[in-house]
Amino acid sequence: MVFSRHTLVIDTSTAACSIALFSGKELIASDHRILGRGHAESLVPMIELLPGKGKAEQLVISLGPGSFTGVRIGIAVGRALSFAWGARIFGYPALSLVAAQGIEITKAPLTVCMDGGHGEWFVQNFSEDCIATDNVKSVSPQEAVKECKHEIIAGDRAMQIAEIMGKPHIPIDLLPDAKNFSLLGRNHLTSDVTPIYGRAPDAKIPTK
Repeated sequence: MVFSRHTLVIDTSTAACSIALFSGKELIASDHRILGRGHAESLVPMIELLPGKGKAEQLVISLGPGSFTGVRIGIAVGRALSFAWGARIFGYPALSLVAAQGIEITKAPLTVCMDGGHGEWFVQNFSEDCIATDNVKSVSPQEAVKECKHEIIAGDRAMQIAEIMGKPHIPIDLLPDAKNFSLLGRNHLTSDVTPIYGRAPDAKIPTK
């Protein structure tokens, strides 16, 4: 990926709805709102408030895992803007951005633990270089404890899993924020902008 003159980053994979506009690697403007729900109604108006209405030569979108609806909204808006602006489009895993934010604070390897919905948590472990050392898993809180490999835990379920595990685990309560996109390395980016759901679909086709 080449950092062109303007890059618009969109992350709607969690309860947070965040956007950021960059010139090269310099942050021009950003917006980060904890919505829970309502990303579909808020995202485009947020982009329109950015300088130049957020128009960019390339877009970078969070692919999840996270909220099924939120992930799809971010990708749909990103694809539509990419088509309208003639812009390139890339994606990145949401948990990688959370890991990068946590590692920027701690300078140490950590586990990311995020809400996965339906009573499950997404868990993935990262090296101090923000390289995923395993695949993301969607598991129960009890199973999440077994998947946690590091003392430092980042994410919106970090407090809960640390409470279950007790000391010496250190929780960092984080949601992904698009303004921190520059913390990600190019190895986290892909031109395959398809959702990362992290688990099988809830709806199943009935068998005969």
